[in-house]
Amino acid sequence: MPKNQNQAVSLLPDKTIINKIYLIRGQKIMLDRDLAEMYQVDTKQLKRQVRRNIDRFPEDFMFILSSQEFENLRSQIGTSSWGGARYIPMAFTEQGVSMLSGVLNSQVAIQVHIQIIRIFSKMRELLLTNKEILLKLETLENDVKDNKADIAAIFSALRQLIEQPSPKRKMIGFKPID
Repeated sequence: MPKNQNQAVSLLPDKTIINKIYLIRGQKIMLDRDLAEMYQVDTKQLKRQVRRNIDRFPEDFMFILSSQEFENLRSQIGTSSWGGARYIPMAFTEQGVSMLSGVLNSQVAIQVHIQIIRIFSKMRELLLTNKEILLKLETLENDVKDNKADIAAIFSALRQLIEQPSPKRKMIGFKPID
């Protein structure tokens, strides 16, 4: 494989891939048409390969969207970008994307697959980090509830310091005679 072709595939912007990941049924998925575009194959060919190897794609790897899910997704993405799609798309989970790259078995599929899996991993790390932060905030909130009186006393003392009247200054100049 020529070096420049490999570079072209690996230069697919992460943001492009991230924008093609949707949350449906509580799972992060990618649609068949988006994957076909990234793998540089026709959607029809991708679907054909999946149907030929359907045993490799259990429900937790790939599923077909319901009509309602499809309509909801169309309204989120904007109908103009769908350009009259006639068939309800297949949705692939992270594991399904992995299986798909093996079924398509092209150099492009392998390179794009590696990039997609790296992005899924980054997203998982971000979720774990955010979960840790939320747990710490919850702990802090509980501590605040337990120490509400102490915190109120601190704020009261701070207000007194801020609102404390400044000492009387000695007047400069002449004093009026009474």
